[in-house]
Order: sequence, then C-alpha cells, then structure tokens
Amino acid sequence: MATKETYIKPFLKLIRWNNLLIIAFSQYLVRYFLIQNAEYSIFSDWRFLILVISTLFIAGGGYVINDYFDVKIDQINKPKEVFVGRIIKRRYALLMHQVFSGIGIFLGLFLGWRIFIINVFSVSILWFYASVFKKKPFSGNLIVAFLTAMSISEIAIYYEPGRIIIHIYALFAFFINLVREIIKDLEDMKGDAAHGSKTLPITLGIRKTKTIIYALLILFVVLVLILLAKLSNFNLWICFGILGILLMVMVYKLILADRKSHFAQLSRICKIIMLLGVASIVFV
Repeated sequence: MATKETYIKPFLKLIRWNNLLIIAFSQYLVRYFLIQNAEYSIFSDWRFLILVISTLFIAGGGYVINDYFDVKIDQINKPKEVFVGRIIKRRYALLMHQVFSGIGIFLGLFLGWRIFIINVFSVSILWFYASVFKKKPFSGNLIVAFLTAMSISEIAIYYEPGRIIIHIYALFAFFINLVREIIKDLEDMKGDAAHGSKTLPITLGIRKTKTIIYALLILFVVLVLILLAKLSNFNLWICFGILGILLMVMVYKLILADRKSHFAQLSRICKIIMLLGVASIVFV
C-alpha cells in the first residue's frame, strides 16, 4: 500500500523544488540589494512575498505540465526520473498543474494589472511550450529563457521600471538559460529524435548547433558591455569579468564535447554560472 512518504520525494522532484528555491533566492536578492525605493522593507513587504509565491506556483505548474507531456521522451532520456504515470497518475498531474497555475494567476490579482497579465501570459505560454513548442527548433528554448528572465524583470516592472541593473541581470539569466536549454537538447537528442521532436541539434546537427551557441554568447557579451558602459559600477565590471572567464572555460569544453556525458557536464556548468551570477548581486 502506498504511503504519503512514497509520493513526497517524487512530488518534490516533479515540481523541481531545487529550481524553485533558486528562483525565490534570486528574487529576494534582487529585491534586497537592487531595489532602492520600495515603500516597505523586505521583511514587511507582503506584496513582494505574494509576488514570489505566485512565481513559484506558476513555475511549479510549468514543470508538472512539462513532465506530463514528456513521459515517453523522458523514458528514453532519463528513465529513473519519470514519475508521471508511474507514481503520480496522469490525471492528478494535470490537476496539479491547473491548481498551481490557478493559484499563481489569482495571487497576481493582488499585485496590479501588470503582474496579473504577466502571470496569465506565463501560464499560457508554459502550456503551449510543453505541448507544442518544446518539440520545435529554438522556439521552445527561447520561451524558457524568456520566462526565466521575466522572473527577474517583473520585480523591476513592479517597483522600478527604469532600473537598468536589474534588466542586466535579467539579460544574463535569459542568455545563460537559452544556452543551457540548447545544450540540454544536445544531451537529449536520442529520446527527442525517437519521438519526432525537431530540436535544433536534430534539425541542424551538432556542429551547427554549437555555432549558434557561440553566436549567442558573443551577442550576450556585446549587449552586457553596452549596458555596463551606461553604469558607473566598478564592482559590476569585476563580477561580470569573473563570469566571463567561466564562460570561456565553458566554450572550451563545448568545442571538445561530442558525447551525452559531455553535454550533461556543460549543462551543470551553465547552472553554476547562473548561480554565481545571481550571487554576485550581493557585491554590486
């Protein structure tokens, strides 16, 4: 007979609890260190707490619906991490997505029309991403990267729309996650190809996909340098300079990568760069 403990671990993995912690941590760092003119302190700002909770519910619902549609592909790419249909029934996973997304949208009502629209858009695009766009070249990668960046930019939209530094970090999150999503497609080519997905590596091949990653990283560096030039912040230059060294290490490893294990390692490196980038907010 199944116990509550049987479902707790799969449930936490299904909603990617570690990724949700990173999202909440990132948002609180932005709020505490980069927002200067907020009406309340970070500890008494209940509106910001609602903003974070709504983001987490929407993200958690997005992870659930992603696994709901990806059961067959994941049985090839990561069979030990398939929970929908095996431990958690498909109809319960779908209900979980609807409840989580509904709570996220409802909480957005308390934060004004801008956040409400962002939440409705995020829920809608996550559904279409999981059901349609994830199997298309580049569009799925772009959606995930955009929504990740939006979790940071929405803080500026709510408090200080003109804060360039927040949008710099959103840009950083966008490009690093875009690169990571493409690398994950390289890692998952076998399962994706078996089920008719048309991701970039399947459509263009590994070599051309790598070229696109190089181009994205160059574009990212150029855009960051342009934005940094508008700010007189020496610490920010130092932080992004260190991250630039890590990016060069990643590019070197990407040049040599040709196996699933290599791309899995590159995906982890992207995540480390993302975490270090977020942590650098403390020193800005």
